[in-house]
Amino acid sequence: MSSYQSPPSSNSGETAVIAVVLVVLLVKIVIVIVICQKRRQKGNSVNPDFLTLTMDKFLNDMEREKPIKFTSQQLRIATDNFTNLLGQGGFGAVYKGIFSNGTLVAVKVLNGSSDKRIEEQFMAEVSTIGRIHHFNLVRLHGFCFEKHLRALVYEYMGNGSLDKFLFHSNKVLGFEKLHEIAVGTARGIAYLHEECQQRIVHYDIKPENILLDANFFPKVADFGLAKLCNRDNTHITMTGGRGTPGYAAPEVWMMFPITHKCDVYSFGMLLFEIIGRRRNLDINIQDSQDWFPRWVWKKFEPGELGEVMVVCGIEEKDKERAERIVKVALWCVQYMPEARPSMSVVVKMLEGAVEIPRPSTNPFQHLMPGSPYPTAPVYDTSNGTYSTSAFGSDPSRTVTGCSVVHGTPIMRKYEIEIAST
Repeated sequence: MSSYQSPPSSNSGETAVIAVVLVVLLVKIVIVIVICQKRRQKGNSVNPDFLTLTMDKFLNDMEREKPIKFTSQQLRIATDNFTNLLGQGGFGAVYKGIFSNGTLVAVKVLNGSSDKRIEEQFMAEVSTIGRIHHFNLVRLHGFCFEKHLRALVYEYMGNGSLDKFLFHSNKVLGFEKLHEIAVGTARGIAYLHEECQQRIVHYDIKPENILLDANFFPKVADFGLAKLCNRDNTHITMTGGRGTPGYAAPEVWMMFPITHKCDVYSFGMLLFEIIGRRRNLDINIQDSQDWFPRWVWKKFEPGELGEVMVVCGIEEKDKERAERIVKVALWCVQYMPEARPSMSVVVKMLEGAVEIPRPSTNPFQHLMPGSPYPTAPVYDTSNGTYSTSAFGSDPSRTVTGCSVVHGTPIMRKYEIEIAST
């Protein structure tokens, strides 16, 4: 009689599987413990592979901080073949672009009378703004330097340049916001002058070169005339006049030593235009028959700033800020560069952190007939040239290079320089 054997129960099979899993887990735990002990013994050393990946990421991040070299094809795709024009000037044109990751950019295509001039502007911008970062300086994302396209790729500033909010139809900014823009601009210039490894002189501070982002946060732009200089050098060697008439300091256009204080003068002229929300001289406006900065001084000297506030439409709540800006502007445009404050002091003055001494010297004395000082440069609208007055004895005679020419009637009458439009 054969014996009967029952089949193995399912419970015993499951138990075997569980046992195997537990053994595997136990082995893994032991391995992890051993590894941890070895790391502690070696001073918590990091896996070489992990270290390599971390360093690669770091280097890639650092590389992204530098200006990127784009191809002309990349920029044509980003700008839809340069169809969305943002603005145009003597340097060329600026187009709006967008990269595949959604980043908005402004592509500045350089044009000029010669390849040498284009290369000079290209190197000036990349060598200055390409190596620095500051909240109040426009950021350079990259560049393209090919035979048929020389371009600079900047961050996109949604509200464009300050001039259209000062001189044109959309004067929508309140004075408090304009004051914030003035302070932010001053901080950007102070960084260039005092905090960079090498001092950077901008040479062309004006409303057109102050860009505003979507929140009207100001950033200094256009470094095509900028110059790096060693901090040990008191003065800067110049090969010719730089800047824009109406904003350029007198010494820039004369055979006088040049310092970073020329930017302080230009910023002062910008402050006057912020106060008046108009060009300092606009011969198209009937009431603009005196140079605005000099008219402000004429009111400031006898203590009649209240009239300036009324004419400029400054509300009562903004008068203290406005008076502060007027005093700072008068200090910034002093004829002698050493009398002008540094930009870090200008920031403190504008913020109200320091008391502003009363300017006692007429900053425009050199513009008066018979002045012992050379007069400021003027712009001759008839031939489009800049010129500087001889020595005040005959304001109608101006010196351009080695030749003597006569200014236009309007220039002879007001002995001033016209801001470009």
